Amino acid sequence: MERSEKETYHVPVLLKESVDALGIRPDGIYVDVTMGGGGHSREILSRLGPKGRLIAFDQDSDALANAPKDGRLTVVHHNFRYLADYIGYMGVGYVDGVLGDLGVSSHHFDAAERGFSIRAEGPLDMRMNREGRVTAADIVATYDVERLTGILATWGEVNQPKRIAGAIVKARAEAPIVSTTELREVIDRNVPRNDQGKTVTKVFQALRIEVNREMDALETMLRGAVSVLRPGSGRVVMIAYHSLEDRMVKNLMRSGDPMKSEPERDAITGDSDTPFEVSQRKPTVPSSEEIERNPRARSAKLRWAERRAK
Repeated sequence: MERSEKETYHVPVLLKESVDALGIRPDGIYVDVTMGGGGHSREILSRLGPKGRLIAFDQDSDALANAPKDGRLTVVHHNFRYLADYIGYMGVGYVDGVLGDLGVSSHHFDAAERGFSIRAEGPLDMRMNREGRVTAADIVATYDVERLTGILATWGEVNQPKRIAGAIVKARAEAPIVSTTELREVIDRNVPRNDQGKTVTKVFQALRIEVNREMDALETMLRGAVSVLRPGSGRVVMIAYHSLEDRMVKNLMRSGDPMKSEPERDAITGDSDTPFEVSQRKPTVPSSEEIERNPRARSAKLRWAERRAK
């Protein structure tokens, strides 16, 4: 059976597990901060009653066509960094759950013209929001060696980042690097053959994160989730795909702050003031069957936590 257009945009990962973790109340208010192909949104809507409500965010105009036709759904065409702002603007008050399927939609990798794929020829773009002004080509063309080295090391965790950065700067002096293939050729010429695929993947990840300011947006969204979740019952559910995302999600659930691994403690009692109760000892990961159906799920980690009463 052929997949529908909505299904091919993005195959939802850990669908049942993530929506189960929300603990859906039929009359509750939920937020899907990464609507994408609409898979998680549809599953949430299927469990809501007539008085339930879903708010879904997506900054990519391509995703808007995937929005379910449902009167209980409100679509926000903006980056999820504005979660708290929009919940306040809409006068919703508290929400009962926030779900995020982080990372990049299958659609972005499959659409060569978006410039995310390491395998397909396309412009060096990588903007999730096509209205954004900075592309990956701009970064490759203008960042100096030191700045390129920094993003390759921090966002891509690239081995020998200065060597790769220097190679990019040297190559662009000879000819502009404007396509995914041209960038890959530069990288391949400067790393051992058995490291080429892994290095290219890491460099593309670093550029994508920089173009879209992903870590800054994630930090802002996670802080916003703390403020909008209903005390005593609201749940945050996040699916992360690389260590940088997962670390911030884990920090949030442990300390209430995506940038701190441990909660603040009272100087006298030693008690922590973390806003979340975490029931999981380890993150939920996809089954071997799911990975076989959808290989892009292989690095996914699902974590969830419940907002404590104030």
